Amino acid sequence: MAKSFSQRVLSWFDDYGRKNLPWQLNASPYSVWVSEIMLQQTQVSTVIPYYERFIQHYPSIQDLAQAELDDVLALWTGLGYYARARNLHKAAKLVSEVYGGVFPQTIAELEALPGIGRSTAGAILSLSMNKKATILDGNVKRVIARHAGVKQWPGIKEIHDDLWRIAEQHTPDERSQAYNQAMMDLGALLCTRTKPQCQLCPIVSDCYARMSGQPEQFPGKKPKINKPVKSCAFAIKRNQQNEVFLVRRPNSGIWGGLWCFEQFDTQNELEARLAGFGTVDSVLASFRHTFSHYHLDITPILITLKHSNGVADSQGEWFSLANAKTKGLAAPVLKLLNLLEAENESL
Repeated sequence: MAKSFSQRVLSWFDDYGRKNLPWQLNASPYSVWVSEIMLQQTQVSTVIPYYERFIQHYPSIQDLAQAELDDVLALWTGLGYYARARNLHKAAKLVSEVYGGVFPQTIAELEALPGIGRSTAGAILSLSMNKKATILDGNVKRVIARHAGVKQWPGIKEIHDDLWRIAEQHTPDERSQAYNQAMMDLGALLCTRTKPQCQLCPIVSDCYARMSGQPEQFPGKKPKINKPVKSCAFAIKRNQQNEVFLVRRPNSGIWGGLWCFEQFDTQNELEARLAGFGTVDSVLASFRHTFSHYHLDITPILITLKHSNGVADSQGEWFSLANAKTKGLAAPVLKLLNLLEAENESL
C-alpha cells in the first residue's frame, strides 16, 4: 500500500529534518511563540541571533511581561516589522495577568492574543505541546500549493481557504509536532521559491507542479505593484556635549514606539523650523529605506545647536551615542548613529 502524504513527509523528517534549531531545544510554548513571531517575514538565519539575545534577556514570559517596552524594542532593532515586538509585549502581559503565566491550550484562546494568528496558534500547540493542529506559514503554503497544483496567488481569500482545507486534510492525528516541523523544513530546504530540489523531495511522485515541468510557477505571485517613493529629511541635532536629540515615534504608524531623529518632509521645512536654534553643518548622502508598501528616500542633515536647550519645541531627549544605541531604534537611525560613532573615532 502506498504511503500517505504525511507518512512520506514524516519519514523524510526522521532522516533529514532540522532538530537542533535554538527554539527546538527544550521547546516550550514561550520559546516556540517567540520564534514563530520572529520568523514571520524573516529568514531563520537572520532570526537565530535575535532569538538567542531575546531569550537571554527574557528567559520566561513573566520576564517579558515585566520588561519595559523600550527595552524590548531595543532588542528588536534591525529585525523590522516592529508591531510584532509591541504585540509580543502586550500578549506576554495578558498571559501573565489573565492566565497566570501559562499559555492557553486552544486555538481560539491563542488567536485572541495580540499578534497570534491561526497558523502561529497551531504552531504553539503542535510544536510545544504535541497537540494535533495545522499550520500554514509561507513555506507550508508553497509546499501545499505546488503539490496540489494551486496556481493562483495565496493572498486571494478563496485560495487561502482552499490551502487551509488541504493542509488540515494532510495533518496526521499522531506526531503533529514532527509533521509540522517537517513541512516547514521542506519549504525552507527543498521546496524553495527558486530552484526547488524536487529530486530530493519525499512527495515528488504525485506533485502537480513537478509534473507540470514548471514548479516555480506555483503558487502564483502577488500582483506586482510599483511602490511609490516618498522622501524626508532627518534632523540630526547635536549639542556641545556631542549628544544627539531623538524623539519617540507614536505607537501607531511606521517605526511605532521607536526612537528616531526628527523627521521633516523637506530640507526647507527643516531649516525653517531650525531658524534661530542652530546651523546646518552638512547634508549627508541620501539613502533609501524600503517598507512593504513604499520606498522612503532619507536625507540626513547634521545640525549643531546654538543653545544646548534649543530643540524647537519638540518632545524628545538628548542621548550620548552609546546610550542612544541601547534604545529601540528605527533601522535607519541605528545606521546613522554608527556612522557618527565611526566619524568620532576617526577624529
